[in-house]
Amino acid sequence: MKNDQMLTGRRSVLRLAAALGVTVTAGALAVDRLGSGGDAAGAAAGPPQGPPGAGGPAAGPPAAAPRLRPSAYRLQPMTAYAPAVRPRGLPPVRRRPFLSLTGVGRSMVLTFDDGPDPRYTPAILATLRRHDCRAMFFVCGEMAAAHPDLLREMAADGHVVGNHSWSHPLVPRLRPSRIRDELGSTSEVVERTLGAAPLWYRAPYGAWNRHSFEIGAELGMEPLAWTVDTLDWKEPGTGTIVRRVLDGAGPGVIVLSHDAGGDRSQSVAALRGYLPALLDAGYTVTVPHR
Repeated sequence: MKNDQMLTGRRSVLRLAAALGVTVTAGALAVDRLGSGGDAAGAAAGPPQGPPGAGGPAAGPPAAAPRLRPSAYRLQPMTAYAPAVRPRGLPPVRRRPFLSLTGVGRSMVLTFDDGPDPRYTPAILATLRRHDCRAMFFVCGEMAAAHPDLLREMAADGHVVGNHSWSHPLVPRLRPSRIRDELGSTSEVVERTLGAAPLWYRAPYGAWNRHSFEIGAELGMEPLAWTVDTLDWKEPGTGTIVRRVLDGAGPGVIVLSHDAGGDRSQSVAALRGYLPALLDAGYTVTVPHR
């Protein structure tokens, strides 16, 4: 009788040990899932701390260990770590273009219109490179499409490429749809070539109207005019161009010249004269940033 009771007791102990062994094994599998990022990891530490109805262990009492905080065992959405993507805001619709820059100290901006032209643009780029200066090039779309290598050279040297329409028309005489075509087509060429659309534009002849301001803003561009007009397109002589730039020099001044649209050899030679003179006078030749 006593032997039978002892045998029965031993069998009970073995059954209890076996049951405990199964429980420990199941817990070890749950920890492995936690280590590999599985959602079922919460089962190792008891029911998840979620809203009512969230699933817990299939059977058995809750584990005695303290529960993990949800952030410690639940997978976070991928977007929680992704940088916020914010579309570039459109500029306001201006009623007039910028004529100069403010708050730039003793700095000036050199701008060149109508290019790029393989006869003159490379020499202008070379002079700017020699003096480690940056400028703005307001390109015409038909010229940019014909000479994309010069566009890439401008960008590689750190110059700003702006929009000067496609075919250099007199904008106030155009219908809004045509203005959109002139500006939009040029922006497309610049973006296709350089990977980014221009942020600045200049109306041919400096002739702006309400539609050009509105359409330019819709395309993400600010209007930029000038302070000093060298009138180099009239071919007044190299010395005259140099004198006009130096006489008009001042903080925030924007200088208008051309690198295409005619014989621009005087413009090329004039830059070699007035650029070092501006630098010697303490001016910095820079470009605006947006």
